[in-house]
Amino acid sequence: MQNNIQNDTQYDDEIDLRELFGVLWAGSRKIIAITAVFAFVSVIYALSLSDQYKATVLLAPAQSDSSDLSGALGQLGGLASLAGVDIGGGDSSEAKMAQEIMKSWSFIDGFIADNDLAVELCAVQDWSQGSNELLINDGVYDTENKQWLSSKNECDVKGKPSSWALFIAFSERLVVSENKKTGLVAVHIEYYSPQIAKQWLDMYVAAINAHMQQRQMEKVTNNINYLQAQIEKTSIAEMREVFYTIIAEQTKNKMMTEASPEYAFVAVSPSMVPEEKSQPERAFICIIGTLLGGILSVLLVLVMHYARKSD
Repeated sequence: MQNNIQNDTQYDDEIDLRELFGVLWAGSRKIIAITAVFAFVSVIYALSLSDQYKATVLLAPAQSDSSDLSGALGQLGGLASLAGVDIGGGDSSEAKMAQEIMKSWSFIDGFIADNDLAVELCAVQDWSQGSNELLINDGVYDTENKQWLSSKNECDVKGKPSSWALFIAFSERLVVSENKKTGLVAVHIEYYSPQIAKQWLDMYVAAINAHMQQRQMEKVTNNINYLQAQIEKTSIAEMREVFYTIIAEQTKNKMMTEASPEYAFVAVSPSMVPEEKSQPERAFICIIGTLLGGILSVLLVLVMHYARKSD
């Protein structure tokens, strides 16, 4: 008796494959129709997406040309610290700081403002390869009067985009990654136009180098001014001699910084104009859309069948 109950329970729990295939065969037209609709929509969606091109540059942290200077400053480091002067860290710390700065809101905001990239980021919807011109959405930006309109733009905001909206729009096109083994930094910028993608990337690398160079110049200048002030305050000959020595080394540091346009990073592999699009992957979108339609249509046919059966 108990075995019969178990057999009945097992029979009830098992899926009748013959019935399942019969249900799918009976609903094959519906499955094909739904799958075809999903495939068609996927193709239309894939074709509606604009091509994007990714420019890439491989950077190495710039090695200081002043190894002798670093040694001299290292010997004076203890005295400089006692005097309240920071004579600087190593190249690796500068490179780490540069990587964080180049992804920061304040730096990117300044970069966008300096190069007037707001329209390119939030009003352009495509690029014409034939005329090599950016296609601006005239529904969001009036090119004649150079005014933002009230409709929602490419940055998903209405009217003139804010600093934060521009930062998000640019960050979505920017990738900065470091190889932990080699220490090399890869920077990618993606845009509709391959020429503009490369142009932005070159300007971006130049901007971070100029920014880090300016930081160092200000730091060394402040050190020199501070040391000169300390010389006026002390009458001890030995201390004045130490201060003069540090000032001389800091002056050399300042001169070397001024002569180093690639202060933070050196391009190991310079950027090139990309010849192939990086996205969208239209074939992949179509395949995923068709598979999704097939799966959903099968589930719909099965649910409808067993719902009628339960009634």
